[in-house]
Amino acid sequence: MHFLLEKHVFPKINVVKPGDKMLNNSEIKITVELDDNKMPAKIDWEATDTGFDGKKDARTLMLSLWDPIEKLTLGIDLWTKEMMVEDMKAHFYQMFLKMADTFERSTQGAEGAMMIRDFADDFAKKVELRPSGEN
Repeated sequence: MHFLLEKHVFPKINVVKPGDKMLNNSEIKITVELDDNKMPAKIDWEATDTGFDGKKDARTLMLSLWDPIEKLTLGIDLWTKEMMVEDMKAHFYQMFLKMADTFERSTQGAEGAMMIRDFADDFAKKVELRPSGEN
């Protein structure tokens, strides 16, 4: 059982290898407004090639970057005070499903992707995540 599946809009990003001629360019801009304690008060983002114009509001941001030299993942995890606990549970659940899809597309590893999906479903049960639309 998968719940809270919603349509996500992500910009198209071209992967360019060294020596390749760049055919297209896509830009993602993230703005984080900080409060007096240097905590995120507002997060918004905009990108080219998304199908919409202008900035979109966000309550949380989790960015992971792979360092090919160090062979480790670098990350930025931010959330605003407005991010509710139930929304954070849903966000994590949806991220796990997104990770499973990305893992399967990038490695052709259907078994590993299914393990991540199973974990996501178990996570949803353990944190008592309510299906979308249920109060």
